[in-house]
Amino acid sequence: MLRGLDISDMLIIDRLELSFQPGLNVLTGETGAGKSILLDSLGFVLGWRGQADLVRQGATQGEVTAWFDLASDHPAHAVLDEAGLPGGEELILRRINAADGRKTAWVNDRRCSGEVLRQLSETLVELHGQHDDRGLLNPKGHRVILDDFAGLAAAKSKCRSAWAAKGAAAKKLAAAEAAMAAIRDEEEFLRHAVAELDVLAPEPGEEAALDTRRRTMQGAEKIRSDVIRAHEILGSQGAEAALADALRWLDGAAEKAEGALEAPMASLSRAMVELDEAAEGIAAAIEGLSFNPTELEDTEERLFAIRALARKHEVLADDLAGFADILRNKLAALDAGDADLSRLRKEMGAAEEVYIGAADALTKARRKAAKALDKAVSAELAPLKMERAVFETQISPDTPGPDGADAVAFTVATNPGAPAGPLNKIASGGELSRFLLALKVCLTRGQSGLTMIFDEIDRGVGGATADAVGRRLAALASNGQILVVTHSPQVAALGAHHWRVEKHVTSGMTTSTVTALPDPERVDEIARMLSGDTITEEARGAARALLAG
Repeated sequence: MLRGLDISDMLIIDRLELSFQPGLNVLTGETGAGKSILLDSLGFVLGWRGQADLVRQGATQGEVTAWFDLASDHPAHAVLDEAGLPGGEELILRRINAADGRKTAWVNDRRCSGEVLRQLSETLVELHGQHDDRGLLNPKGHRVILDDFAGLAAAKSKCRSAWAAKGAAAKKLAAAEAAMAAIRDEEEFLRHAVAELDVLAPEPGEEAALDTRRRTMQGAEKIRSDVIRAHEILGSQGAEAALADALRWLDGAAEKAEGALEAPMASLSRAMVELDEAAEGIAAAIEGLSFNPTELEDTEERLFAIRALARKHEVLADDLAGFADILRNKLAALDAGDADLSRLRKEMGAAEEVYIGAADALTKARRKAAKALDKAVSAELAPLKMERAVFETQISPDTPGPDGADAVAFTVATNPGAPAGPLNKIASGGELSRFLLALKVCLTRGQSGLTMIFDEIDRGVGGATADAVGRRLAALASNGQILVVTHSPQVAALGAHHWRVEKHVTSGMTTSTVTALPDPERVDEIARMLSGDTITEEARGAARALLAG
């Protein structure tokens, strides 16, 4: 609830401080006195978009402060929490407009953005008037208004969850289809490559082994004859035979040598052992240097095939086996893909059915609520002298979305037999005011703590109709707070609190002031509204009668 407004150096306001109360607060004054400036200033501190140049001429900056009382369950608390701003039972908004156009805002003495102010304003104040495009006259918001009237928060939450699930299923299906399409594009390559790799069956480390074997075989012919000759010299016809003869001769002479030959004979015995091991090693080398004449050709052919395949697929030769596994996995995915796509399509269909069911439930609930709203508005139109007018909430198919598949529009027909049309195009100024008021009465029934502003919503009506408008405003204000800018004495007389806006010119400077009127002064103000500049006793009497109800 708005409790106060402090304005400094805004347009023609020098300094102004207002304290508002619950109930119906009326602001009256001559045309051009500055009533709209109050709303402009309030809109400025609430972050609403308005005229850019608001600073009073000659001032360096304009400033507006507004403070509100917040109940513990007020939705503004959620906005404050999300923005990381301090909360409490009182909310203080302050905004400065510098002469160069720069704007700075604070919430409870903490800097914030204009967007945060706008988010807060949506929970704090509702503005209604003949040219208001933020509220009931904006067709884009009619579905939200109907849903709030019907209490469809739970049904909308269910529909949004179904829409999100449907979107997630569609995303998974699209990704799988794209992946499958990409694999199918290379299916021929995959099958050929896997077959080629399966035939060759390369193994990690094989290239190095083949290369070593190839180089060994290439050099074998050059060294094999020398190795054989060495083996022959060391063998039974060569060194081994000579050493054996030497040992035999020494053994025959050992008995007469008095032990002098024992050490040489022992050395020769060891040499015989070493010679035998060397001969065996050379024999093994000769065996290793022996190969089938076609083996070199076979080895080179396989080595070159492995290297060619590695170049073809741009991988290392040792990675060919792993690369083959990757290609086999892609083929396996391709072969299993149809079953996977079938499963995902079933999931998508199921999600679609759940969403359609949730959207259909919303449609049915909206149609039922639309009839109830139309009936309620019609009942409110009769006291406003529009008993022959027709208000109808039209529901038509719309592009499916998270909140269902319905378009909602409030339409009116002001005379029997006349075609219905959009609320803001069919009704005249006075009729529109009454339609808006009747609709708002129905939408806020049972709610409390609301702050609503009606900007000359009684324009174009008078007499009994203006009285009916005033009584509806007073009833609407009984559970909340209403600020109404009015030129109607009937409406002004029904206000619980009354302010007069006046314009003064002093030393060539125009300023606007706002004065709270006690009951005696209210008589003269309402009399002025009845009779004009010259207030007569008859006008005062009529004013007293209006105030008396």
